Amino acid sequence: MEIVNRDTMDKVLSAEPGSKILLLGNEAIARGALEAGISVATTYPGTPASEIGDTLARVAKDAGIYFEYSVNEKVAAEVAMGAAASGVRAIVSMKHVGVNVAADPLMTFAYTGTRGGFVLVTADDPSCHSSQNEQDNRYYSLLGGFPLFEPASPQECYEMTKKAFEISEKLEQPVMLRTTTRVSHVRGPVNVGEIIQGPKKKEFVKDPTRFVTVPAVARVRHLVLLEQLKKAQEIAEVSEFNRSIKIKGGSEKFGMIASSVAANYASDAAVNLSLSVDLLKLGFSNPLPVRKVTEFLKSHEIVTVVEELEPILETAIRAIIQRDGLKTKVVGKLDGVFPRAHEFDQDIVAKGLRNAFGLESAGDQRKCELPEDLPKRPPVLCAGCPHSATYFAVNKATNKKAIFASDIGCYTLGVAPPYSTADFLVCMGSSVGTAGGLAKVNDLPVISFIGDSTFFHSGIPGLVNAVHQRHKFLLMILDNRTTAMTGHQPHPGSGKD
Repeated sequence: MEIVNRDTMDKVLSAEPGSKILLLGNEAIARGALEAGISVATTYPGTPASEIGDTLARVAKDAGIYFEYSVNEKVAAEVAMGAAASGVRAIVSMKHVGVNVAADPLMTFAYTGTRGGFVLVTADDPSCHSSQNEQDNRYYSLLGGFPLFEPASPQECYEMTKKAFEISEKLEQPVMLRTTTRVSHVRGPVNVGEIIQGPKKKEFVKDPTRFVTVPAVARVRHLVLLEQLKKAQEIAEVSEFNRSIKIKGGSEKFGMIASSVAANYASDAAVNLSLSVDLLKLGFSNPLPVRKVTEFLKSHEIVTVVEELEPILETAIRAIIQRDGLKTKVVGKLDGVFPRAHEFDQDIVAKGLRNAFGLESAGDQRKCELPEDLPKRPPVLCAGCPHSATYFAVNKATNKKAIFASDIGCYTLGVAPPYSTADFLVCMGSSVGTAGGLAKVNDLPVISFIGDSTFFHSGIPGLVNAVHQRHKFLLMILDNRTTAMTGHQPHPGSGKD
């Protein structure tokens, strides 16, 4: 078995059909996209999605595909949309908050639909390992009407990516693939197939009644979207990714419904608890396979829903019970059995299963206590980082009597002592706009810090507004000529693609 890492990413391209290789979830997505015959791949780097783009960037020339690190997620999505609307297959990948940036075109692209397969990969970050929030992007699937796949392993990342392109072209709709940090960054064996070369060129066929979304067109296309979602639900009902698994022989009394990595935790926790239970694992989770879920509910007395972050599946399942008058008892987040914040692990899920099914608390003997707390290892600026000298100089000049609007990047670590040069942070590019508001209502001087990649991403409109509105603050662009924190990817100011 070959191990694929950053030094051997070309193995993602060169692995022979039928071979088994060890891949990150993100690398498996890249391999799946190559086997699906993509012609275009775009991204703006962001953890935990970065390795998808990095892998495709490395192999793009040899694979015969077009790849770009776009200036931001909105542009990345739009480039992929233009290609897919012309009839080729395109993939765009980004972290969860990047979908906020790309949401404007994505919501309308759901109306126009696509000709070639279009897959949006959103890498969510429960517990905010490297993000400013832990929003649940399954809501975007519901909001936009995107069929949604949720892999739980590298093998599923690979398989679902290929299936997502197939479904996208069959329905002529964009499809969303949602991972989480643990799925993106886990390594596992992946059985790979044959890479297909997609066309490099495809002529765009004009159709203003579909692709020019003036109000009259948009009204009609919304109805088309709703019809396509009905077809997607029928596909979900028979999908191989929605299946029932018997654990310890199964049970007619206890059932679990789970998706994504939570399904892994639920399965492992049940085994560790010696719990006989049925698990309905939903990998194609939107549209919800209502008939399959209803059948599962009818065949169990108590069903617990195991999902990280928001109670999206649980809410839909409770609605089914209410609509059909079922007597099945459903427990989950809305009962306080599972937490609504942060990622799960086996211990959290085991505790929830005990509460849900009334089990004795002594069933799981896995956990052991460490004799002492491990030393803290907070993130810090790297040795020799130029930001350190910048912050030292700023503090000397201001005697720390200033308000610091910070932004997303390595320099955010200036929040920690001894620098303490971050007082307000919201999102990419926000330091420029928020500095204007701070300056208008505060007497202390305001200093805005932003990195070069972030400035190109979304800082420029804020600067234009600040000049036009005559906001008084100091903007410092910390230019290290790279997108450093996510892996030194290029940007328009780095002098290379």
